Amino acid sequence: MSPVDLRAGFGVRDVALLTFDALRYDVAAAALAAGRTPHLAALLGDAGWERRHSPGTFTLPAHEAIFAGFFPTPADDPAAHRPVALRFPGSRSTGPATLVLSGSCLIAAYRARGYTALCVGGTSFFDPRHGLAARFTDRFDRAVFTRAMGVTSATSPTAQVDAAVALLAALAPDQRAWLFINLSATHPPTRPFAPGHSAESVDTQAAALAAIDAALPPLLAALRARGGASLLLGGDHGTCFGEDGLTGHRHAHPKVLEVPWAERELRP
Repeated sequence: MSPVDLRAGFGVRDVALLTFDALRYDVAAAALAAGRTPHLAALLGDAGWERRHSPGTFTLPAHEAIFAGFFPTPADDPAAHRPVALRFPGSRSTGPATLVLSGSCLIAAYRARGYTALCVGGTSFFDPRHGLAARFTDRFDRAVFTRAMGVTSATSPTAQVDAAVALLAALAPDQRAWLFINLSATHPPTRPFAPGHSAESVDTQAAALAAIDAALPPLLAALRARGGASLLLGGDHGTCFGEDGLTGHRHAHPKVLEVPWAERELRP
C-alpha cells in the first residue's frame, strides 16, 4: 500500500509531483547510501528509494503514462494498487485506497475539482515555446520555463525551486495546488555538476542529484507552510553510460527501465 493517502488528502492538501529526469535507480540509491542527498533521506526515511520500472524509455511516453496515473511500476509487485487512477474499464491496479477520478489526465481531473495546476519545466518537452511541448504545458493553469531551468544549466535546481516557490506564493492559502516539476539536472549533460569530468557517468549524475537535493529546502518549506502536501517523486526513466555499448535512452536497457520512486506525506 502506498505511504500516501490521496483520498484522505483530496481537497485538503497540495499534491507535488517531482520527476528527476533520466535518474537511474542505482545512482539514486548509491547517492542516498553515501549521504549525498540528506534532504531526500529525511523525506524517504529508512525505506529509501523503491526500485520501479519506468512506463517509458524517454521523457515523452513516460510522462504521458505518469499524467494518466500510471506511475513507474513496483519491480517486486507489478499488480500493486495505485494511489490515484483515472476511471478506466478493466483496471486491475486500483483498490479501496485508490483515489479514482474522471478526466483525460490527472491534471485535468484535479483542475476539474478546484485545484490550480502548476508546471515548472525542465527538459524541452516542457518548454512552452515548442509545439510538441504544448501537449503537456497547455494542460496547466500556469506553466513556466526559462533557459536557466533547462538541461544545460548548472543552476537549474535553484532556478526551478525558486520558480515553484513563487508560483505557490501567488496562490491564496486555501487554494489547493497540483504542482509538477520536471527536474532537469539529472538529464545529460550532467558534467556541469561535476567539474573535472570529461564524460557522462554515474558519478556526474550523482553530482547533479546532490545539487537538486541541496536546492530542495525552500520548496519543502513552502509546501509545509501551505499545510503540507502529498509528494510523488522519482525518475521518469533512466539512461545508459556505456553499458553494453549503449549511451543515453530511448532503448529498453535495464538501466533505462529501472528508476527510483517514492510516495510520502509532507506534514505541516
